[in-house]
Amino acid sequence: MLEAIALLAFVIALAAFLGGRRTAERLDGEIESLKAEIARLGREWTERSPDVEAARTEADVAKAAEPEAIADGPWARERPDAHTVADESRGAAESLDEAAATPAIPSAAAAPAESLESRIGGRWPVWVGGLALALGGYFLVQYSIEAGLLSPAVRLTLAAAFGVVLGVAGEVIRRRALPGIADRFRNAMIPGVLTAAGAVTLFGVVYAAHGIYDFIGTGAAFVLLALVSLATVGLSLLHGQALAGLGLLASLLTPLFVSSGEPRPWVLFGFLAVAWLATLAASRLRHWSVVPTLANAGLGLWGLAYVALATPFEAPPVTFALLLMIAGVALIWPGRAERTAEPSGVTQIGAASEPGAWERLFTPPHLAISISAAIAATVLALLFISPAVDAARFPVSEFAVIVVALAAAGSLRPAAIYAALLAAFGAIAGTWSLTALSGVLAYLDPSFAGSPPQIVVPGRTAMLTAMTLSALFILLGGLVLARRPAGDRQFAALWAGIAAVVPNALLAMSFVMTGSFAFDLPHGLAAFAGGLFLLGLVEWLYRRSAGAGDADVDGGLLALGSFGLFVIGLHAWTDGLVTTLAIALLGAGYSFGTRLRSWPVLPWVTVTGAVVILARIAWEPTIVGPGNLGTTPVFNALLPGYGVPALLLVASAYLLRAWPDLRVRNLLQALASLFVLLTLAILVRHAMNRGVLDSSVPTLGEQAIYTLLAIGASGIFMTLDGRSPSPVFRYGGMALGVLSMLSVLGAHLVGLNPYFSGELLGSVPVFDLLLIGYLLPAIGYFGLAWYARGRRPLPYVVALAVSGAILAFAWATLSVRRFWQGQNVADWKGFVQGETYTYSVVWLVLGVVLLVAGSRLDAKSIRIASAVLVFVAVLKVFLIDMSNLEGFLRALSFIGLGAVLIGIGLFYQKILSGSAGNRARRA
Repeated sequence: MLEAIALLAFVIALAAFLGGRRTAERLDGEIESLKAEIARLGREWTERSPDVEAARTEADVAKAAEPEAIADGPWARERPDAHTVADESRGAAESLDEAAATPAIPSAAAAPAESLESRIGGRWPVWVGGLALALGGYFLVQYSIEAGLLSPAVRLTLAAAFGVVLGVAGEVIRRRALPGIADRFRNAMIPGVLTAAGAVTLFGVVYAAHGIYDFIGTGAAFVLLALVSLATVGLSLLHGQALAGLGLLASLLTPLFVSSGEPRPWVLFGFLAVAWLATLAASRLRHWSVVPTLANAGLGLWGLAYVALATPFEAPPVTFALLLMIAGVALIWPGRAERTAEPSGVTQIGAASEPGAWERLFTPPHLAISISAAIAATVLALLFISPAVDAARFPVSEFAVIVVALAAAGSLRPAAIYAALLAAFGAIAGTWSLTALSGVLAYLDPSFAGSPPQIVVPGRTAMLTAMTLSALFILLGGLVLARRPAGDRQFAALWAGIAAVVPNALLAMSFVMTGSFAFDLPHGLAAFAGGLFLLGLVEWLYRRSAGAGDADVDGGLLALGSFGLFVIGLHAWTDGLVTTLAIALLGAGYSFGTRLRSWPVLPWVTVTGAVVILARIAWEPTIVGPGNLGTTPVFNALLPGYGVPALLLVASAYLLRAWPDLRVRNLLQALASLFVLLTLAILVRHAMNRGVLDSSVPTLGEQAIYTLLAIGASGIFMTLDGRSPSPVFRYGGMALGVLSMLSVLGAHLVGLNPYFSGELLGSVPVFDLLLIGYLLPAIGYFGLAWYARGRRPLPYVVALAVSGAILAFAWATLSVRRFWQGQNVADWKGFVQGETYTYSVVWLVLGVVLLVAGSRLDAKSIRIASAVLVFVAVLKVFLIDMSNLEGFLRALSFIGLGAVLIGIGLFYQKILSGSAGNRARRA
């Protein structure tokens, strides 16, 4: 079978060689004909234009000044200025240069696709020939072993000589090869194939001498294999990236082929680091991208395998290799090889919003090299402190060193942006892991209590690690911003965000999981120190920009970061009501700071402070805890806990009423309004529930107070909108009105209606639950509708009037039922005939009153409500009274209805006649 494969390979190689020779001869003939045609065209143009000769002379001088001559033939490499040599020449000279250059030196972009004949003739013979050489060597060794002709020492010697001969032959052919061939068939060059075959042969000889015949020991085999692989990497400088990949593969496989019963991680990762460094140096000289990426992946896989399989593993050797990789990628290759953001090297002030600026930042050249190294370092650093592995000692310091080195590499230049992002992720994820292992989570989740003791980190160690990483990230961010060139605004903004977010995340996790909630001095000091440093950095940035406006993004991120650190410090040093008040004062202080500094971010910090207070309220609505709240209405911890933030937000909104940013101005107004309403609502809730704040359903009286508050707030917003127009006041007031109307439909009329709930109305008629639950809201809606005329859309005004009419109708109806049934008006008590008749009378009277009020106020909405109410009364009389009433009451019901309807008709006739007369007189 093997002999058949060898014969087939030889036949294919011979056929490809003969076909390639015929193809080469035919191509030579075509090249000669093209040269003759070009010469003929040149003579014709010379005869027709007297200026062509001068242009040709200039072009020849320019070509002679070039460092390298353009190689003859169709396979010559195109020079960058092949089509621009005679750009300064005008007229016919340009056409002549184009006609002469196009067929002789084809453009790489316009080059035709390679034909099948070219592939067979120029490439396949090389590939198949290399395979045939390898098979031939294998068959020769196999035959010598089967026949017993040679001893193992002789076989190894001959095989080594064969490998050396292949390498020497490759070098000889390389020195005699034509440049055009080397350029066109760079991935199928005969010298490279021969050298690769020789390297593989030598590698196999060394392995056979150690693993099969046991002629040499482990140390000698390791050294020889390392020399072969490193020599292959060195020869790749002459033969291309494919040979470098072969040398890299040999280097990565060497530790597998040479095993030792006594593992030495320093020797292993020392050799891998040297091989990686040699590969990177070769890649730097030849500007390769694929091989260094594979080298990063290989080194990372070796580290992953060692950390996961060794029990226990030693972290320092792996850390040394990773640090070397981070330093090499940051300083050697790709190093400073990055794309320039602006051709002139200077970015204008508005360049931060330039389309594609962020895209260029996140797609640097040689991206695969940087990101593969960053991923390998981050994964291994996190694996160091994972509970899934077993370390000789817990490598917290190694984890921190790798993260800091990666962050430092990411701060050098924009091309290493992914290193910075992965370092930030690694710091946050690693700190989470460290603090989770400190034993704090065992209190929240008992399943954590069974963790092995050797992976538990003391809380103090986790805290110091978090604080150290926070300080270093802040310092690196400051260094990036301090040396920020004009063309790297996006890079600086990204590092400003990292310096703001990472310390907040690390200190917050450390405080929550390892700190003391009563009073924590270390976390408080670290948080306040970091916040003050960030705030000072913001001041320095704005002083450096001198009002140019290019520090707004960086300064804004850092200011928000400083506020976050201050909040962490306040939580560490205070508790309960004091923390809430301190955060409110801190947030308002940033707005008050606009009197001294015009930083655009300051009002947004106040908004952030309001959001933090809302989060605290959502976590603990009582501010101080249910046991410490007390039952005294109004004057309790809720008044300062809700009222002081509300007053500060109102003051901030008033102070910034002329702030140029309309968005934050409206947002502050909305938050101030929300906090005021929230303060009133929580005080009502506390007072109506005897000092208990729970999720129980409110009573009708409590809900009525909420409705009255919403009506009053809607009217106040309308007034404020008239004095200082704002979409917050306009649409916020309308939203409150709509919500209150929905609560009327859902709560007053159905859910909390005493007719359905059976709630007692009180012993004093008129001044009872119906007064606050229905009559006062009805009067409020009527007043709000009257006040909103001409200020708000007509449908909204009509809805308010209708809501008032509905509540007035409910009050009158339930008052009638109270008159006949007493305090308890529940539905199970049924109806009496006098009660049924009284409903008709009261509804008709109420309809007439609404009609008169609508006419006096010229409010069409009230007149419509009156018509609806009268129509309901008519339906009741004809549908209910006719069947339920008897005798005199039935007759009286119809007589009263008829009289009222006739009176209403007469009233409308007079109104309509008067309106028609007025229109006639005006006409």
